[in-house]
Amino acid sequence: MGVVGAFFPPCVDPMLYRVEWSVLWSNQGRLESTATIPGVFIDMSTSDKAEVVERGSKDEKHKEDDQEEGKGGFIEKVKDFIHDIGEKIEEAIGFGKPTADVTGVHIPSINLHKADLVVDVLIKNPNPVPIPLIDIDYLVESDGRKLVSGLIPDAGTIHAHGEQTVNIPLTLIYDDIKQTYDDIKPGSIIPYRVKVGLIFDVPILGRLTLPLEKTGEIPIPYKPDVDLEKIHFERFSFEETVATLHLKLENKNDFDLGLNALDYEVWLGDVSIGGAELTKSAKIQKTGITYIDIPITFRPKDFGSALWDMIRGRGTGYTLKGHIDVDTPFGAMKLPISKEGGTTRLKKKKEDRDYDDDEDDED
Repeated sequence: MGVVGAFFPPCVDPMLYRVEWSVLWSNQGRLESTATIPGVFIDMSTSDKAEVVERGSKDEKHKEDDQEEGKGGFIEKVKDFIHDIGEKIEEAIGFGKPTADVTGVHIPSINLHKADLVVDVLIKNPNPVPIPLIDIDYLVESDGRKLVSGLIPDAGTIHAHGEQTVNIPLTLIYDDIKQTYDDIKPGSIIPYRVKVGLIFDVPILGRLTLPLEKTGEIPIPYKPDVDLEKIHFERFSFEETVATLHLKLENKNDFDLGLNALDYEVWLGDVSIGGAELTKSAKIQKTGITYIDIPITFRPKDFGSALWDMIRGRGTGYTLKGHIDVDTPFGAMKLPISKEGGTTRLKKKKEDRDYDDDEDDED
């Protein structure tokens, strides 16, 4: 829909103009119908603003001398006239500005490399025709520093007299952020501000932008440190040995981790002694340490001298790799755990004590 033109039929008074607007309705470029809005009288002779006068009424003010024309000038009068006639047309036809509100920001996916955010915006269209959402302009910043920005073109159409929730996807790449801002450290929580500009093309009113903002916090996650403090053998034989791995997990993040499950594989020397996936529940406090016991079954005859070195107390090198599934205040995460080049040894029965007394781990 659009305004085809304005017509100025003759009027007796040269300072009083009668304006008729011709409005065209179209649907996807096809002419539907046209209509003419009844003429209104515009008094350009007095005041800084053009005065809209209904047909049949005439303000006597146009008889007075124009004392203010030198202040505002003709251009200002035209601007005010356009604004006033626009409001008059909007009132007559029923067109208005759409409204919008950010109803939420959620994080569907987050890991060590990136965070995916979705901004939910509820848009209401009060107009009798659909309005196109031409573009969505967005910016994410932290303490005034840009983290990411972009433009989403051709964002859809809002139905007539309807409302619709528009989902705006954003992605934060942590490597880009850390390379740009050295003071943003892994494991920290930073504030963010999302700025969104919704650009509409509204009949009569033309193109307009609705600005929106939302604030919150986002983490820069860091993988936990892991150590295999000792291996406790429950049952030993060369064909099959059952043991318990005593793991130490240190949370390097400024937020708690709720452990749900883990998968792992362990190597003694260069030989894998096995691994597993298991459900394990524990809470790892922020910047805190948690100890976890996990079972393992392996065949000692498959990895030669590494076992004998460990039994004799000489220690042996180990490698541990896996993942932990955790809940966080920002959503679920799957974080890697790994330790290469570590050393562990078999603990004799008399040496097995509580984890709080870990001096027996020292050589």
